[in-house]
Amino acid sequence: MKPYILVVDDEPEIRRLIREILEEEGYAVAVAKDGQAARESIQSRTPSLVLLDIWMPDVDGITLLKEFIDVYQLRCPVIMMSGHGTVEAAVEATRLGAHDFIEKPLSLSKLLLTIDNALKTAHTAIPITPPLSPIEPVEIIGKSAVTQQLIKQLTGCAEHSVNVLLRGEPGAGKAHCAKFIHTHSQRRNAPFVELRTATLPDAHLHSLELFLGKESVEGVQSGLIEQAAEGTLYIEDVAELSADMQTALYGVLTSPLIYRVQGETGIRVTARFIAASRYDLQQEVRAGRFREDLYHVLNQYPVSILPLREHSEDVTELIQHYVRLFSDQEGLPYRSFTLAAQNRLRNYHWPGNVLELESLIHRLLIQVEQPSIDVEQIENVLSDHEKVSQFDAFHHIMPEFEMPLRQAREQFEKAYLQYHLTQTDGSVGKVAKLAGMERTHLYRKLRSLGIDTKHLTQSAKDT
Repeated sequence: MKPYILVVDDEPEIRRLIREILEEEGYAVAVAKDGQAARESIQSRTPSLVLLDIWMPDVDGITLLKEFIDVYQLRCPVIMMSGHGTVEAAVEATRLGAHDFIEKPLSLSKLLLTIDNALKTAHTAIPITPPLSPIEPVEIIGKSAVTQQLIKQLTGCAEHSVNVLLRGEPGAGKAHCAKFIHTHSQRRNAPFVELRTATLPDAHLHSLELFLGKESVEGVQSGLIEQAAEGTLYIEDVAELSADMQTALYGVLTSPLIYRVQGETGIRVTARFIAASRYDLQQEVRAGRFREDLYHVLNQYPVSILPLREHSEDVTELIQHYVRLFSDQEGLPYRSFTLAAQNRLRNYHWPGNVLELESLIHRLLIQVEQPSIDVEQIENVLSDHEKVSQFDAFHHIMPEFEMPLRQAREQFEKAYLQYHLTQTDGSVGKVAKLAGMERTHLYRKLRSLGIDTKHLTQSAKDT
């Protein structure tokens, strides 16, 4: 079957040119003039690859990229197309999950090469990052009581080879904490292998070979466990693993030996396991989505990573850290932040946590030309996050008749549930009664819509 490519660009001539070239190369091609047309195309057929422009009339490409990944669970490669002055945005997109980016005016030879490489990678590569040499030591930034307690916990489990379960919101720094444990343990000189389940193609989510490896007439393929030998295997969001993979992981954690797929020789398990989840795994167990025995094996040493809004006094030190980091690593100009700017960032609620702060500092260092960043520049960057409150969003949802029915229904459901959760101080039980839903079904719905009940509860208290 021909690879199917979706081209999203608001310029008719570019859409026509790319379509003609790709069809001549044997690809099946669909085009979309804006974000809305792209959504409709993806809903009707899943592409093998997406070419996505940064700037479009109805939505920017980075926002649409996040939507493709988070809402539509798109797992194919996305290549960003950036015009003059948007290269920084394209680089930011690759940090958020885009496969690559190419600059306009397009070089057709480079375009075809980039597409070919992306499709080959999608079919053959397993998205893990085992380093060839030990990773650099990492540190936890912050002097607050919350951060100092976290450092104490992480240092304690680094001294022992127990399984660790990290719990925290998206962007709270779970992977960073896992690297802290590894680089402060006796395994620091061994590999740190990272598996991010959110970026796995669906086929790999069900592949035992991913963990165990495989033996065939063509040779031996090492699995993650072998690659992490004597080191650490970190699994970022373990709740996303399929039932088969959960069973395989439980078998690995409770047996001293593993066997490659089609293999007959036992291999001793020497890696240390650190798992992370944004979800409450006990709740996932009760809902029947996660193995209870696997939960207990992983939960030998649980660590909760609190959201940034609960230790906002660390924001100033984090700002200084990221300014130095981007100045040293990328050669970005050093900028200072006025006291008013620092106070504004300390009082922001940070829904994306430390990862959002890092991204914001990076964007400011690129965009702001003055040597000192004031609260005005901060407001310009944060304005998109705070233009509409949750209740304003609820009142503005009804006129959205132009979107597909499924998307409009999901938007209404999210606003409806957010409203009632806020009114009930985050009580899922009360909302289930109000909505006439089974609690288990409501938990599943909240998860699918990306609703954080804890954040809504805190927002209600703040107001």
